[in-house]
Amino acid sequence: MSGKFGIRVGEALVAGGPPGTAAEPEVAIGEMDGPFGTAFANLLGNQVAGHSRVLALLNTDVMVRPATLCVSKVTVTDEKYTNILMGTVQYATAMGVLDAVRVGDIPMNKVNDLGVIVSVWLNPSIVTVKDLDHKVLFNIHRDATAKAIKKAMNNEPSIEWLLENQDKVIHKYFEKGLKGEI
Repeated sequence: MSGKFGIRVGEALVAGGPPGTAAEPEVAIGEMDGPFGTAFANLLGNQVAGHSRVLALLNTDVMVRPATLCVSKVTVTDEKYTNILMGTVQYATAMGVLDAVRVGDIPMNKVNDLGVIVSVWLNPSIVTVKDLDHKVLFNIHRDATAKAIKKAMNNEPSIEWLLENQDKVIHKYFEKGLKGEI
């Protein structure tokens, strides 16, 4: 990777686990010495009640590279939800970032120059799941993070694919609305 990097954006949806475990991260990746770095620092320093922004950690005192900020899409008001989000999901996000570096989606020589902002989706219903399998939840969020980064770094889907499939892909909630299911 050489030349201007700018900002890359991607998303992924990984489901298939028990109810409430689906992950749909949205990522923005950019160089820390420009506007993206300013946005990153502002998010980190301007905490908002119910939407804490935390660095992706392997464990306390072990931040991943590139520096990664987890931002909850859901207003956090429940201690159990907070513990799942800031434990299992934060750890899964960190591992997904490292997976992206390991496979080359994020170049190893850029890990100290880039930052990642991950908008994390964790279904609020997760707090009602009896006997939550944290390993399943972890794997889903790890996979989704790595996929979102891969898509961002490869500018996927391409505009050619989007134009070719524009009338073939139907948003599932629109379809449910047409059927009167929502």
